[in-house]
Amino acid sequence: MKAGGKKISMLYVTKPEEAAAANDAGIDVLSIEGRFFDLEMREAAGRCFVQVGLPYGGWGTFQGRSLATAEDYLRAAFYFAGTGGDCFYCAASYDIQKALCDNHVPIVAHVGLIPSYITWTGYRAVGKTATEALAVWHQVKRLEAIGCFGAELEVVPDRIGEFISKNTSMIMLGMGAGPGADAQYLFVEDVLGHTHGHKPRHAKTYRNFAAEFERLQHERVEAFKEFIADVRTGAYPAREHNVPISAEELSKFLDQAEASLKH
Repeated sequence: MKAGGKKISMLYVTKPEEAAAANDAGIDVLSIEGRFFDLEMREAAGRCFVQVGLPYGGWGTFQGRSLATAEDYLRAAFYFAGTGGDCFYCAASYDIQKALCDNHVPIVAHVGLIPSYITWTGYRAVGKTATEALAVWHQVKRLEAIGCFGAELEVVPDRIGEFISKNTSMIMLGMGAGPGADAQYLFVEDVLGHTHGHKPRHAKTYRNFAAEFERLQHERVEAFKEFIADVRTGAYPAREHNVPISAEELSKFLDQAEASLKH
């Protein structure tokens, strides 16, 4: 698609129904964190190319433990490959990323605004000065050299995103990186309008699920209130909810039960 100049659509999903909807709609790539990825998610994703996120540092665990060494990451990648992952997001060090690539694991790295590095960068656009943009470019070339086939390119100026995408063999998955990136990558909650907290500049909302979720929550509460009222008045359970017993069998039971009470 990159060679042919075709733009790639990409979504971050967390639920099977979201993955299934993406597949039905024709989304090209799904990003799914390892903690959400299993056989059900893979089946729901259908024909979508699936990037599985390997947890970094304190940002999650795999089988109850943090990933720290190259061997840890390899074990996790091989496990998720067996579950149907097509490629793997890794924000660890160059030596760990290289070890994965050397073992023929298809790796997507991350440049620009990297959430797991915010102690150093903060949540802000990266690359608005020539010096900083050059640092991002050098990082891209280093990732290319160690064998990564793609990288998330997050919150960089649009013309920097275009230059980088045109001048690397890697697939640049743009999130707030302008129209020149190879892919346009959004979170489902932004697309469906139920983002909690800060809404990033690059987010675009196509449906207002927040209002629908609020309506459904209200309906849940009202349904629960009606259930409570039925329990207290005896309206529930009604005859149709009960298991019947014939009069003959009931009479036999009562006779025998009452007799047992006398002994």
